[in-house]
Amino acid sequence: MPLIPLSTWDLAIAGLLLLVNGALSVAMALRLERPLFLAAVRMVVQLSLVGLVLNQLFALRSPWLTLGMAAVMVGFAGHEILGRQDRRLSGGWTYGLGAGSMAFAASLVMVLALTTAIRPDPWYDPRYAIPMLGMVLGNTMSGVSLALNTLSNAAVRERAAIEARLALGSTRWEALRTQQRQALRTGMMPIINGMAATGVVSLPGMMTGQILGGVDPGEAVKYQILIMFLIAGATGLGVLLATFGAVHRLTDARDRLRLDRLNAYDR
Repeated sequence: MPLIPLSTWDLAIAGLLLLVNGALSVAMALRLERPLFLAAVRMVVQLSLVGLVLNQLFALRSPWLTLGMAAVMVGFAGHEILGRQDRRLSGGWTYGLGAGSMAFAASLVMVLALTTAIRPDPWYDPRYAIPMLGMVLGNTMSGVSLALNTLSNAAVRERAAIEARLALGSTRWEALRTQQRQALRTGMMPIINGMAATGVVSLPGMMTGQILGGVDPGEAVKYQILIMFLIAGATGLGVLLATFGAVHRLTDARDRLRLDRLNAYDR
């Protein structure tokens, strides 16, 4: 069955649901109507612009344009990680650590998938690379931001215990092992929950889109399994790199806790 096209009127009807949410916000004094409206407008504008850009990108199939688009996506994702931190590392560390960990992990799994499992021609075909990278980056971004936020908050909250272990001769890695494990668990939990619920509680967006586009459900399932594996791999690697980097930054070579390197640390 071919894909059923949607008109502007179809989208407007669905948008009426936001008016219901806005009315509920006003009635219950939630003050969410303005953020809801702005978020909806931002989403429509961003998706419309992305649609135009992708049309050109798919037509040109340039490796440099594909790489540039990927770099822009990573840049914006790094900014989102920065905005989700209660206590940010000083200087460019929060942005650099978050974006760098995420970019390395996502790039590694994407190159692996494009050159082994999917094998488009050319291998960097933006029709495959960009949508898949977007899904991998979005989930890896959430895991990395949660892990960094958890680790910095735990380091401040449990400062006394960490410094006691350091005073007793533990290395910085040993002293912060509990907090790092907590951060790793927190960063990995969303993808673990997502994999556990997929297919029973929810049908993911990629699989649903392929089925609506006429793809055989069995093939759509294979693609979704591949994507979930890629997301899990990138999230795990990104979270691990980010937490190791954060522990390194929150301590020094003399095995001292350096909470002064957190911008929002309340002394």
